[in-house]
Amino acid sequence: MENITDYKKELKALIDLVINESASDLHLSSDNYPTIRVNSVLIPLLKRRRLSGEDTLGFISELLTQEQKQNFLLNKEIDFSYKYDENTRFRGNGFFQQGEIGISLRLIPKQIKTLEELNLPPILEIFAQKKQGFFLVVGPVGQGKTTTLASMIEIINKSRAEHIITIEDPIEYVFEQKKSMIDQREVRIDTKDFATALMSVFRQDVDVLMIGEMRGVETISTAVTAAETGHLVLSTLHTNNAAQTIDRIIDSFPEVGQEQIRIQLAASLAGIFSQRLVPRISGGLIPVYELLINNNAVANLIREKRTQELNMVIETNMEEGMIDLNRSLADFVRRGEITIEDARAHSLNPKVLEQIV
Repeated sequence: MENITDYKKELKALIDLVINESASDLHLSSDNYPTIRVNSVLIPLLKRRRLSGEDTLGFISELLTQEQKQNFLLNKEIDFSYKYDENTRFRGNGFFQQGEIGISLRLIPKQIKTLEELNLPPILEIFAQKKQGFFLVVGPVGQGKTTTLASMIEIINKSRAEHIITIEDPIEYVFEQKKSMIDQREVRIDTKDFATALMSVFRQDVDVLMIGEMRGVETISTAVTAAETGHLVLSTLHTNNAAQTIDRIIDSFPEVGQEQIRIQLAASLAGIFSQRLVPRISGGLIPVYELLINNNAVANLIREKRTQELNMVIETNMEEGMIDLNRSLADFVRRGEITIEDARAHSLNPKVLEQIV
């Protein structure tokens, strides 16, 4: 195959292929074929040529502004958003590996799906309708956390007049204002960093705050304070379950500040929703999940440093709407949505899962 001479044209061809194949991701790296991810499976595009370092430099030059490119070459990595057309946007990451450039692009659908369309539990709407509190969507990378938050923001947007501010790195879903007023701020473009943007929100008459990711003590501390002072705060964290999330938040603080954040978190936390995307027998992916709802028992366990008991609270309070991950997995197996093998692979306690399937 001939060398690539028109990177704009080749990028367009690859993105069109991503769209036509209903892929979620496109990967471009030196000495590899362009690769797409479809239903969680990586598929190399063997009919195209292996990329060279010159090729990946050509692609990154098409994807970034001149200023972004200079920052990338200096700092060796960058998060960015890329607008392909009016209906198609990507979240991108550029990085270096073995001295050459690598690029990962994640397709961000224009249409924001409802909880029902996403196969998520309707109880999440209750959290979207709260006037204040701290609600986290957690899970490993690439498990649909941002999509879930977008669906919750859209519930607010459609149902009541609120001032919603999002702080993201980069902006992913772009909201069309309905009943709410929505301001979306991108780190490094609209604000210096998460901490700086968060310090300003208290002067911006905000009602609902969506933070793309909890990063660092300053961000967490300000977010919890905002939730305490009459705001609804939604965010994400790369943790596996509710108990680990609480520990991660508290452990991010120096020891002298941990008691204070425990007290604040016990008072302000609304809930923690943990999710995974599992291959569906009929095709595609379906979310399985865990939901912790903050009640008196949960608040006491947080204050008393007994987070290891949170899993038991979830299991014994399902009548309140809490959802146990193993129960969720077992339900999907019984309904013929996922295989027992995939359920085991995504369970945090497979022995217990075997007992209830």
